[in-house]
This record gives sequence, structure tokens and C-alpha cells, in this order.
Amino acid sequence: MSKINKKIILYSFLFFLLVAINNGKPRAEESIEFYTDLLDTEDKQHIDLSRFSQADYVMPGRYQLTFRVNGQSISKDTVIPFYSRQVGEKITSEACISPLLLDKVGLTERIQNRISLWHEGQCADFSVLEGVKAFADMPELQFNLIIPQAYLEYTDPYWTPPSRWDNGIPGLLLDYNADATLSKPEHGGHSQSAWINGTVGANYGAWRLRSNYRGNYSYTAGQSRQKSTSLDWDRIYLYRALPAWRSKLTIGESSFSSDLLQSWSYTGLALTSDERQLPPKLREYSPEINGIADTNARVTVSQQGRILYDSTVPAGPFSIKELSSSIRGELDVKVTEQDGQVKTFQVNATYVPFLSRPGQFRYKFFLGRSRYQSHQTEGPIFGAGEISYGVSNYWSVYGGSIIAGKYNAAALGIGLDLMRLGTLSLDATQSMVKTFRDEGTQIGRSWRFNYAKSFDDIGANISFTGYRFSESDYTTMQQYLDERYRNYTYKNNNKETYTLSLSQYFSEQKLSIGGSYHRQTYWDRNDSTNYNLRADKYFSAFGVNNISVGISAARNRYSDTNKVNDEIFLRLSVPLSSGSVSYNGSYNNQQFSHTASYYNQTERNNTYSLTAGVTHSKEGQTDAQLSGYYSHVGGIANTSVNMSATQGRYFSVGGSVYGGVTITPEGAALHSGGFNGGTRLLVDTEGIAKVPIDDGRVITNYKGFGVVTDINSYYRNITTIDVDELTADMEARNAVVESFLTEGAIGYRKFDVVKGKRLFVVLKLQDNGSPPFGASVRNEKGHELGIVSDGGVAWISGIQPKEKLTVNWSKKICTAELPEHIDSLSQVLLPCTEQEQINING
Repeated sequence: MSKINKKIILYSFLFFLLVAINNGKPRAEESIEFYTDLLDTEDKQHIDLSRFSQADYVMPGRYQLTFRVNGQSISKDTVIPFYSRQVGEKITSEACISPLLLDKVGLTERIQNRISLWHEGQCADFSVLEGVKAFADMPELQFNLIIPQAYLEYTDPYWTPPSRWDNGIPGLLLDYNADATLSKPEHGGHSQSAWINGTVGANYGAWRLRSNYRGNYSYTAGQSRQKSTSLDWDRIYLYRALPAWRSKLTIGESSFSSDLLQSWSYTGLALTSDERQLPPKLREYSPEINGIADTNARVTVSQQGRILYDSTVPAGPFSIKELSSSIRGELDVKVTEQDGQVKTFQVNATYVPFLSRPGQFRYKFFLGRSRYQSHQTEGPIFGAGEISYGVSNYWSVYGGSIIAGKYNAAALGIGLDLMRLGTLSLDATQSMVKTFRDEGTQIGRSWRFNYAKSFDDIGANISFTGYRFSESDYTTMQQYLDERYRNYTYKNNNKETYTLSLSQYFSEQKLSIGGSYHRQTYWDRNDSTNYNLRADKYFSAFGVNNISVGISAARNRYSDTNKVNDEIFLRLSVPLSSGSVSYNGSYNNQQFSHTASYYNQTERNNTYSLTAGVTHSKEGQTDAQLSGYYSHVGGIANTSVNMSATQGRYFSVGGSVYGGVTITPEGAALHSGGFNGGTRLLVDTEGIAKVPIDDGRVITNYKGFGVVTDINSYYRNITTIDVDELTADMEARNAVVESFLTEGAIGYRKFDVVKGKRLFVVLKLQDNGSPPFGASVRNEKGHELGIVSDGGVAWISGIQPKEKLTVNWSKKICTAELPEHIDSLSQVLLPCTEQEQINING
């Protein structure tokens, strides 16, 4: 029989052998003896199939494996020892799960107390738990633990108990969002502007140190030449999660964020319950902001001067959903158009209504001093807090207070579940202020009513998140500070606040409608109002599906000028194979415009749009306009460029870059995305560059590192290699990793990726013999590259020049080194030096 045919028979035998073992599923204690006389090989005594004789058998030793519980990855690259252990009359090999690793399994306290230890108290013994299965999957470098759900704490597909949360690794980070614009009006000098904001930070264990920064530059040429620059550090603070309390501890500069009382800035500490640490079904909502941009506009969302969101959006309706669910109170929204126009309005981020689950406490406690501008503090030390308790399924009680020397406030309320009639909450707040001149006491009160109702049968949702009425003598903490320390002669007191939102989706008609209304009245100035209505419908026509038409309308009345601005936006979009064409008509401030746009996604991470049209001004003048927008999601940054021009008025061009850098002891990488020092995942392909991850949004650098920034804290996050995009010489042995990271963590995960050539090698020992049939060939990383067949021949893949190999069989090992030049078409003879293998016994 030819040598080639013998190899084919040997590899076929080994393949069917592995299939039989995996599919036959004999019990671990059942041993199998192989009849080697059937093999067509010259030396039948020189065959070692011992590692195949018992299902799931692993030779004693230490292995670097992924630890998985019920299919979910708990710990990556964990060193798990396998010890020999006598069970009855047989000696088997068993994995040693340490008490530290056991804590990550997520067992209930009662079940965990039942588990005993073996091997001198180093290993958990699961034999006392019925239904628990443990086995190693060595080809995948995994150790699997299957546990009945009744033994575990509450989990769902996207959430796990705190015992499995990962605080990440130490590291430094810098996130940035920069934008620059050059504008040339028809008359007058040109102007330049640039801004940057972001976060710098450091992580150690569960602690996160953060500091927010923002810089601005502006220059205007001409007769009124002006130039200004600024760089400010908004906030320096330290925080960490407290999983046992489902809470968050913050130390440093922050904003008082309350569901009951108005916010202000302070320096001190805060202990707040963090509902993101609860299962998703027990969490609340995060605020959403909708508006209309007439041009490529900059949208800034802030609270008490602190920027929460800052980005450029293309012309048309926009929706901001990225805000944190922890944000509460009035938000200031500023829309800066490319032609210099500025629009402002407010959004109430208080949720409705104030209800807690039965037996559940929610709390916020604050201690510190008020902060004014920069990092200066003022006023006395204050203490403040609020608490809510769910009395039953139908009602909750809540309250809060502020104690700050001459300023004090207290609030009390009740939340009711009216079942089919919806849910509502009622609360009252009283402020008490020592006046500055006669030292009398000024008392004011504020009442609030909230209501929400979902109509599930018709897909509608109505929420009446305010009516709040405040007496003229009611004083907030910020108003007290302004009057006491800055001698403000006006109070700027709120009188009434109305907020109403409504949305409904008609599934059969593919129609959605919605609207919101916000009105703020004052005791000492004009009212401000904001209306927003929208309707969107999808339909098919002329053989084209998913044609969409939409209309949005908004009215803003500004309290400072009492002027009214009306906006209407009409859109018709027809999808194409890789983009769409659309018509947009708009009315704004007695000005009409009609535009046609083409949008295209040329590749997965590249998009652009071109828009042309005309504008009719209120003076009767008609001007042509042209604009364009291009964005790219890159491996090291997100970039965009835009231009806009209107005949006879102005020309403007701009660009933005959005990204960051993350540095850790494991490695470092520039990356796209990253916001406010948020949670991220450093991925490692062990030196292999240009590996695409998560639809190409991340590409590993020359060191094999990349950073995934769209990570949700306390959620199950799945990160994958784009295996279809790998080059021919790459192979992903493990293309999926999971992570459960705490807020602000820098997670770290390794992908099992090999890159290199494929080669036939002949392994020869010092005595001119060869490793036995069935021996395992591995590289220095522990990856199995192939299995030895007859005569020491092995087909190995993913190899590099000068790479060291280890061959394992029975209780022996030998080492070999690949040549500097590899020819995949030839067969290479490799000397293999035998060494002693450490025998680990229990």
C-alpha cells in the first residue's frame, strides 16, 4: 500500500474515532479499549490512544481554558488544574474548580453552602448536587459546567447576577469629540470655530477616576474682528459600583440628580441605588429628545452648564436616545445651525410615575458643599436624600429633604397603580429659607401630579409627566445660592410646568404618530412653550417596498424674547439597493425650502448624502442651496465631513472626529467611539493584525489589539470576529467572546486566532523513533495544531517560522522548532527532543 494511501486511512480512522466518541456519548467512567491490529501501520505497539479511551478524559496537568456555565462564558483564559482522583475502585482525572472561581458561578447561598471541598480544600466537589455535569472540551479550550436553574440566582438571557460581573483590568483612557467649521457669509469676514470635549480617566479594580474637559476656539475676521479660546475641566470625580447594595458611590464634583428636587452642582459624595444593576425588566426608562435641524447642525444637551451630549446631526428630524437613564430634571437643548442660527428649548427628564416594586427600596443620599463655576465651593455643608418604598403592588410612598444651613426643603409623595386606568403619583415639596435682610423665614410650596397610561391593545402610550405648580415664595437650592452669593435681584421663579407626550403605532397600517407638549410659566417673566408633532408611514408602490413618508411640526415660544418660531418638515423616501432618494420640504421662520437628497451606504462603514434644492425667503427672494455629508466608522476614529451653501447668503464647510485611546498593562489601542469614559472591551488576537470585529467597526492594530466601545454595563455583551472577512491564512478557533462588565470598566478578552501556513512535518525523536500515533501537537500558546499519525507524520496549520512546538502523549512530551523558511509544498523533518512531563496527582 502506498504511503499516501496509508496516511489517508490513518486520518480517516482518527476522524471517525473522534466522531464516535463525541456522538456515542459513553459515560465518563466507561473506558474503551482500541483494537489496534486493524490499523495498517508497521509498529502497532508504538500507538498511544490512551487519551481517547475515556469520554471527556483529560490528562492531569494545568490548562488555560474558558470557564463556561450553562453555555455562558464566565472567565476567559482561566488556569484550571486537572488532578488524578480515586472514585470507588477507579482512578480518573477531575477538574479543580477553586473557591474563587466557584463564587463566579452564581449559586444561591443555600446551594453553595452544601458544596464540600477536596484536594486539601482547594477544589469544589459538585457530586453532592444532583443534575450537575462538568466536562472539558479540549479542542475548543473550554471547561463547561451544566447546573440546574433552580440552583442559581436569577438570570435572564441578557443579565447575570453580580457574582459574575467583571470589574475589568487597570488602565488609562481618553475619549474625545472634536469639530471644526469654516464659514464665509456673502457679506462680511469669514469665521472659524472649533470645539472639543471628552473625558480622561483611570481604572483600578472597581474604582474609576474621571475628569470631563471642553475647549472652544472662535475667530471672526472683518471690521468686528474677534478671537477667543478656552479650555475648562468641568468635573473631576471618582466612582465605583457597590453590587451587594445595587448601588453606586460617587466622590468629587457632581450634580445633585433627584426625582423630587431640582438639581444643582456640588462637591462631595453620593450613594445612590443604581437600577442598571437590576434585571432589565426591573429597570426604568432613559429620556429621549426629538427635534428638527434645518442644516447640518450641532446639538448640545446640558444641565446646569454640564454637557451631557454634543454631536453634529444632518438636516431633518433628529432623535437622541443615548442619554443615561440616571439623568433627572430639566435639560437644556441647543441647536446651532450651520448658518449661525441658534434654537433652544427644554426637555423634562423626570419619569412617570414614581412607583417602586413591592418591598423594594430606592434611595439617593448626598453630602457636600455647593459648587460654583470651575472648582470653587460655596455655602454651608449640606445633606440631602430621597427614598422610595414599594408598599404593595398598588402603591408606593416616597420622600426627600435638603438640609443646608439657612436653606431647607422637604418633600412627600405617593405613587398609585390604578390598574386599567393607568398609574399616577402626587407629591408636595416645601422650602424654608432664612431671608438675608430681616432674618425672617420665607416658606413656599410646590405640588406635582404625574400620570401614565399604556394602551397595549392599540399600541398607544400616553404620559402626563407634569403638572407642577409652585408658589411665588417657593425657592430651589440653586435660586437660593444665586441670590445669597451672587446678589441676583430677580428670582426667575417657575410657576407652572406642563409636560404631555403621546405615541401610537398602527401595525396593520404601518403608521406611527406621536407628539409632545411642554410649557413653562414664570412669576416674573414671559412663558415658554414647545410643541412637537410627528407622523410616519411605510407603504409599497410600483413594486417598491418600504417607501416612507413622514411629517414633523414644531412650535417654540421663547421666554426671553417672547418670539414664536414655527417649523414644519415633510419627507418622502424611496429605498434603493444600497441607499435611498428622498424629497424634503420645510418651513421655518417664514422661510420655505424644497430639497432632493440621495443617500448611499457604499460599504458597511461608509455613508454619504448629497442634497440640492431652493429656499424661498419671507422677502420673496429665491436662493439655490447645496449640501453634503460623509461619515466613516473607522478602526481608530469615527470621522465625518460636511458642507453647506446657500446662494447669496453663505458657504460653510466642517468636519468632525470622534474616538479615543485606551491603555492597559495588557495592551493599548486607538479606537473609534467612546463617550464620557464609558465601559469598553479591549480585545486581543495575540499579535495578529487586521482582524475585523463586530461588522468591521473594530480592526485590530499591528499588535493585535482593538477596543469595542458600544458595551452596555451590567448586560450580557457578545463580541464576534467577522470570520467571513478573514484572509486565507487566518483561522478563528474561537470567534465569539462574552462579557458582563460593571460601569466604566475596561474589559479584556482574548480571541483564539491563528495565522500562518499549513505544513506536513515528520517528527523524529533522539533515538530515531517517533511520537506515537494520536499524540497532540501544540504551539506555545497551547493551541492544538494537529495530531500525529503513523511514522511521526502530522499535518499542522497556523504555523510561523521559528515557532516552537510541543508534542504530548501519555506522560511524555517532546519539543521541536520550525525552520526559518517554510515551504508548504514540501514535507519537513523536525527533530523532537524528549522532556519529562510533570505528573499532577490528587
